[in-house]
Amino acid sequence: MLPILLQLLLLGILCSQGHSMSREEKHKLRNQVVEMFDHAYQNYMDHAYPADELMPLTCRGRVRGLEPSRGDVDDALGKFSLTLIDTLDTLVLLNKTTEFEAAVRRVLSDVRLDNDIVVSVFETNIRVLGGLLGGHSMAVMLKEGGHHMLWYQDELLHMAKDLGLRLLPAFNTSSGLPYPRVNLRYGVRGPETRTGTETDTCTACAGTIILEFAALSRFTGDPVFEAHARRALDFLWEKRQRNSNLVGTTINIHSGEWVRRDSGVGAGIDSYYEYLLKAYILLGDDLFLQRFNIHYASIMKYISQPPLLLDVHIHKPLLPARTWMDSLLAFFPGLQVLKGDIRPAIETHEMLYQVTKKHNFLPEAFTTDFRVHWAQHPLRPEFAESTYFLYKATGDPYYLEAGRTVLDNLNRFARVPCGFAAMKDVRTGSHEDRMDSFFLAEMFKYLFLLFADAEDLPFDVEDYIFTTEAHLLPLSLSMAPHHSATQTNTTAEGELDDSNFDWTCPNTRLLFPDPAFPRNLREPIRSAVDKSCPRPAPYREPGMGRPPLRAQDFMANNPEHLELLRRMGVSLIHLKDGRVQLVQHATQAVSAVAAEDGMRFMQDMMELSSQQQKEQLPPRAIQIVSHPFFGRVVLTAGPAQFGTDLSKSTTGVRGFVTVAEPYSGCAELANGEYVQGRIALLQRGQCMFAEKARHIQKAGAIGGIVIDDNEGSSSDTAPLFQMAGDGRNTEDVTLPLLFLFHKEGNILLEALKEYREVEVLLSDKARDRAAIFKDVDVQEEGEDCLTEETTPASSAPIDQSEISTVALDESAPEEVSPADEEVSPPDEDVGPPDEDVGPPDEDVGPPDEDVGPPDEALSPSVAEPGLTEPNMEKDSEKEEEPEEDADSTNQSVDELLADWREDLEAFQQMEKEEL
Repeated sequence: MLPILLQLLLLGILCSQGHSMSREEKHKLRNQVVEMFDHAYQNYMDHAYPADELMPLTCRGRVRGLEPSRGDVDDALGKFSLTLIDTLDTLVLLNKTTEFEAAVRRVLSDVRLDNDIVVSVFETNIRVLGGLLGGHSMAVMLKEGGHHMLWYQDELLHMAKDLGLRLLPAFNTSSGLPYPRVNLRYGVRGPETRTGTETDTCTACAGTIILEFAALSRFTGDPVFEAHARRALDFLWEKRQRNSNLVGTTINIHSGEWVRRDSGVGAGIDSYYEYLLKAYILLGDDLFLQRFNIHYASIMKYISQPPLLLDVHIHKPLLPARTWMDSLLAFFPGLQVLKGDIRPAIETHEMLYQVTKKHNFLPEAFTTDFRVHWAQHPLRPEFAESTYFLYKATGDPYYLEAGRTVLDNLNRFARVPCGFAAMKDVRTGSHEDRMDSFFLAEMFKYLFLLFADAEDLPFDVEDYIFTTEAHLLPLSLSMAPHHSATQTNTTAEGELDDSNFDWTCPNTRLLFPDPAFPRNLREPIRSAVDKSCPRPAPYREPGMGRPPLRAQDFMANNPEHLELLRRMGVSLIHLKDGRVQLVQHATQAVSAVAAEDGMRFMQDMMELSSQQQKEQLPPRAIQIVSHPFFGRVVLTAGPAQFGTDLSKSTTGVRGFVTVAEPYSGCAELANGEYVQGRIALLQRGQCMFAEKARHIQKAGAIGGIVIDDNEGSSSDTAPLFQMAGDGRNTEDVTLPLLFLFHKEGNILLEALKEYREVEVLLSDKARDRAAIFKDVDVQEEGEDCLTEETTPASSAPIDQSEISTVALDESAPEEVSPADEEVSPPDEDVGPPDEDVGPPDEDVGPPDEDVGPPDEALSPSVAEPGLTEPNMEKDSEKEEEPEEDADSTNQSVDELLADWREDLEAFQQMEKEEL
């Protein structure tokens, strides 16, 4: 059987290099994986079940509607105990048969699928339908063994069919491509559904259905599910770009027009290619392999630039679409192993491994010189998946060491008392209150399989195919009776020359007769990553002319400056979120000369903001190190452009916190004797940041933390910014000053209220707890599980450029931002805004230096010929006035905005791909 032959590669050929790992070491790591799984699973059951997911920092369940919306990310949640269903077959693989049986009984008794809730078709298919089918496969296997699940009568399969029928209305389109969302109770038609108006879906969302739907058809004998999945795949194949044989990222589900024409192997497309190859393996239909091979040849011709995989335009495949890669492409080396193309798999995996070692985790996106583009890491399993497949194919113990690195980093940086927390920023080590279900469904499967011996497994994994969510479907389904759907679209003769492709996987001993060959492939890639360095800032041309008021001198609370702006036709608008917006209307200037001065001022402001974005500082970390936190709570903080540079300190600044009196810090402190030798807590507002710093420094403080006075503000919904000086020389300020939004600041204030003495460490990034406490015996307290905050949960992770919003005047640091559109300067890569977007994971979403949120982007918008100003956080008196829009923008701004929107769409796609 061809499906079985394609699996032969996974039998592995030993290719020993260096020192092999002893059997005892492997067993120790295997047991460590099981212990880590127990920690995550038990905390979900204790603190979250029956909620869909665990919030590991606050030790409670995430229930949709009860927690603040994260946008599209939440479409994976359907009030159906998502994590439990997603984990069913993991329990069996890890030999937890008793727990599996109890979990199945819970699912049957507690889970309802007829909820009036709108969910993602893609996520629900791969996580819930796939979880139920994987659980059913395991239950049948155990029952046939005669010792467990003897009572089982296909109950999980009945639930799977019920769910499949609830997903089918989404496929009621003229193209056969499914709507991206469906109401589990009402479908997609009618006002009660609250969906059905969408026009676009991602290629992976429509093309990652066939395994689950075909398995459901063959398990139940009902062909309708497989027929719909095949129709969707046929339509995508028909719409491929015929010259390049590539597909775009987003497609209109009604017309079939490509909405986004960029093509890669990461977010938005990834699992479409995966399912073409795996559908051939599972179903034995040559058509799927033919299509995969044609696509794969184009991928290797246009997208693969070893060791990089860079997106291109489908109509101009020689033209790169971006200069960064997203973390979801980490699955691709594993897919190449299934294909039998080992060399590029080794090269790309090695690049990913070096990036992982550089940042502890794979950032959600990283540049071609291996710097962080989006700093978030939601504990994705794709790198571990490829590591497992490469080890199976080569037997090289190098990949066992790579797996050990993954294990160690998870325990060192992501483990918290109530589970494992996603990384909000891989640079600072801060956490996000999130543990996605795929962490239990995929990560622990692949890590356990990596270190386990054949006798450790309760069944032969070679008899199963892994879905994109790592659910196990039996290869025997290829032999199951089924009604072959009429093929509406086949591969024309002549499109494929079979002689160009192998129909079985090659023997790695013939490919690599020299055991050192893989090592020789890896060495130059390791060197390339190690030698990467910051790029020099591009040359900036000097400004044109000098208006009566220079941008660098402007202060939003200076009456004289405001009068000068008025005379130049520039109006100042204070927004509710504390930003300041500048808009120029030339007709409102007192003269033509003044109008010209106003335009020059706006251009000057844009140049200033652009320069500040290039000179931005990275985020800082505030780590609570006193009892009962012991360094586990890390808050992301915005830096100041003055005072101690924490990045140059090896130890940071450590001390107990005290609230300053007055809290604003805008006058000499009344409680100076208490502040002395401590870190002062201050409230944002009423005066300049530098003035606050001088007052607490005079009182003898060793550091300061400014807490936002805008109630409800959070790094989840707003970009961090760096605090600027007051226009004077600030070299007299020698202590560090950091900024926290209201939500994060409240965590600190609540801790102080409850424990009275709270000690923190101010540093450039979170420190290893062992380094903080050294010889001190730190006792874990599982019950103390306070929130760790940083990078936005449902937006792009905070990048260095995302904190460049400059705050000058302190009462309501106001950002000067464009009235109509916010655009980043030409040389900056622009990251997604702080709005909820739903990553590749659907959940997404979510850097090293090239990303900047739109809030900070500095660029004029024109309205008769008005110009609006870039985001510069300025601290001045708060006023809430309506926001004005500029009427038009110049051509260069339009081009920049188009680039920014493309970046944003890419990030939104990341949030919509769960892999």
